[in-house]
Amino acid sequence: MRLTVFLMSTVSLFSITTPALSASTVSQTTLHRTKHPLSASNRQAAQSVSVKPSAHRSYSQQKSRDAGKDNAEDIHVSGGHTYRRVARDSTTPVTVISSAELRRSGQINLADAIARVDPSITTQAQGWDSAALTSSIRMRGLNPNEVLVLVDGKRRHTTGNIVTDAGPLQGSTPVDLNMIPASAIDHIEVLRDGAGARYGADAVAGVINIITKKAAHGLNVVTDTGADAYNGDGWRYRIGADGGLKWGNDGFLHLSGEVYHKDFFISKSRSTRDHRWTQGDAWNPYSDHSVSTPEETRENLSIEWGKGITDEIETYGLITYAHRHAETNQHYRLPSTAPAVYPAGFAPIETIEENDFQANLGVKGHNLLGFDWDLSTLYGEDDEDLGVKNTINSNMLANQGWSPTRVRTSSYRLSQWTSNFDAHRAFTIANTIPVTVSLGAEHRLEMYHIQAGEPASYLNGGTAAWAGLTEQSAGSWERHVWSGYLDGDFHPLRHWDLDFAGRFEHYTDAGNAETGKISTRYDFTKRIAVRATISNGFRAPSLPESYFSSLNVSPTGATGLLGATDAAAAQIGATKLKAERSTNVEGGFILEPVDDFHVSVDVYQINIRNRINGSNYTSGQTAYDAISQTGITLPSGLDLSNVQANYLANIGSTRTQGLDIQADYRWRLHRYGTLDLSLMLNLNRTRMQHINSNAFGQSLASAQTIAYLTTASPRSKIVLNAYWTKDNWDVNIRETRYGQTSSMLSYSDLAPANLRYSTTQFAPFVNTPIWITDLEVGYRVNPHWHLAVGANNIFNMRPRKVNPVNNYLGAAIYDAHGANIGFEGAYYYGRINATF
Repeated sequence: MRLTVFLMSTVSLFSITTPALSASTVSQTTLHRTKHPLSASNRQAAQSVSVKPSAHRSYSQQKSRDAGKDNAEDIHVSGGHTYRRVARDSTTPVTVISSAELRRSGQINLADAIARVDPSITTQAQGWDSAALTSSIRMRGLNPNEVLVLVDGKRRHTTGNIVTDAGPLQGSTPVDLNMIPASAIDHIEVLRDGAGARYGADAVAGVINIITKKAAHGLNVVTDTGADAYNGDGWRYRIGADGGLKWGNDGFLHLSGEVYHKDFFISKSRSTRDHRWTQGDAWNPYSDHSVSTPEETRENLSIEWGKGITDEIETYGLITYAHRHAETNQHYRLPSTAPAVYPAGFAPIETIEENDFQANLGVKGHNLLGFDWDLSTLYGEDDEDLGVKNTINSNMLANQGWSPTRVRTSSYRLSQWTSNFDAHRAFTIANTIPVTVSLGAEHRLEMYHIQAGEPASYLNGGTAAWAGLTEQSAGSWERHVWSGYLDGDFHPLRHWDLDFAGRFEHYTDAGNAETGKISTRYDFTKRIAVRATISNGFRAPSLPESYFSSLNVSPTGATGLLGATDAAAAQIGATKLKAERSTNVEGGFILEPVDDFHVSVDVYQINIRNRINGSNYTSGQTAYDAISQTGITLPSGLDLSNVQANYLANIGSTRTQGLDIQADYRWRLHRYGTLDLSLMLNLNRTRMQHINSNAFGQSLASAQTIAYLTTASPRSKIVLNAYWTKDNWDVNIRETRYGQTSSMLSYSDLAPANLRYSTTQFAPFVNTPIWITDLEVGYRVNPHWHLAVGANNIFNMRPRKVNPVNNYLGAAIYDAHGANIGFEGAYYYGRINATF
């Protein structure tokens, strides 16, 4: 039914016969150093982060109908006070990514596309279990929970699917960017700076602000497809469309939709031979396909509108909806596990059925006691049913002679209802000092609900791969967050910008937080400027971090994540979670040595106290007893040394230091076309400054946990891009260097007995730096049609394989925790864009 509704909506888009309009709605202007707010006619329809990007991040209206030629001299972004500014005049560093750049990334998923073009953003190379079913990004190596995502300046709700497995992402419930239709996006503003005082104290690593299309004309259609070339699987396709309509003389309606599908990509390397196979066994030693990417089908829709009520007041809204079904492979179970049902053995498959929606409604106007104002409310919710198919409850089968082979293991619902009032006004002090004052208030209600799985999923030891959540783990929780802020932007001198912001927040479960920010910028000349920012942040534990618990069951063991507030977790040392507190310092300079050549250099330091991640594991009988206290009966036949439990805790304090460099040059070759060259570099280093202790005085972090937080993200990432256009042709070539990542790997089934499954002894492993090459060639057939073919990772580069003693059952041939390149290798694709 959902697919039918989506297809009907797409057909209705194709019936639009309005005049053509470019994909970009960004207004155009020449580059100059604007220091005063623009007129009301140039104010953006929605709030957006105060940013100043590198120079190559937009495209002219005419060329956007071609392959999306960028022209950063013309791009505008919104200031923190809703006024549009010339991009480079912001006091804080930012990258602005146009929709054309996202297309040229060759990636169908939005999260992967952003990571392809921005060096400060990385994605997990490989996900396990349910974590593989939700996309997440890291900024500057920090946890996804420390990145705030906005859509048109409004807070986006997060996923309900928590990452349960140990690693850098454990406990995170990020915003799933892939639930927003890519066809609805005009551009993305990536503010690489703590912005808690303006948008919420949890904006520790930075802000990603997605600006949607608001055109009242035109129809844009995209379809692309491709596969991972060397295996011939991982096939994927996407069909998307968006179009605009006028709504009277002072309004618009813009509709966007997308259908996406991706097959499993399965690593078919002979290195994945199962350790349990011996000569003469009838089952296939290459049956374990747990090293794979998920199969996924997704349908996304968005409806956006704006309509004037009076000359001074207008209403606006945005509704997004997405449905997703996804599956991920688990470890193979031997034929001896359930011979009556699976005589050849079986591999369970974890599944997710997800519905995600958000509705933003608002009204805004001018001249309320001299202030421009914006009143909005939004409700977002993510509902998920997780399950396992192709599975068995072996104890139920033995005791009752029957067991289901497909079960629902748990259901989650995470929702946020946020209401905002914002106002701003520009004036001068003594007719000399221009000032813009912004103020606002916010209320947020967060609600979290866990529903137990079907009884067969957790009784008698539960189903293979994932034991369902019991009634003891189920429940409903909520909290209120009240906040207010005040922001003043001053220009004491013509070339000096000084910004002060302060915010107060009250959490009904985490207490009060006061955050502030001071930013400044000075332009020595039109070609040389310096800027600096200092701010602090406060991230209260999320509701899932506080209350979630689960049990994963492998062929030979079990791993439990115990709720931080549960008595079972207290039995192994857990205490109540505290809020993370951070301090950000950043400074840099901006140069324009010659026309069309722009350089920005920024250094930063982020100190975070009481970072939340998984505690050190407890194993053996102690872990068995703690897990049993949650009401779960563990399956029989497990290796007790491979039964482990941990919980989310404030494990310690970290310091992240780094360097961002962005440079671009537009080389006008006249009759040979135009060549846009860019370099983007992020150097990033995190160090553990302090390790906390649990209730028993024991260290909360092992060497493995420290590695998760400090070295699992690349030490450096470089993106070199060249984009050439001439007549109807365009070529984009990108070289990306992922720096070194390192981990402390667990010893697995082939390790000596004294090391096997140890929670204190680990093996160091290094993924060495890797260069990958992407190439796309496009041709404009006529003013409406553009064709492109391309390849990402042309030379089929892959991560290093781990040692056999760290390769669980022979299938886990890669380090699953390094935010490096994926293991899929080369990907070849084709794309058709149509604009009417």
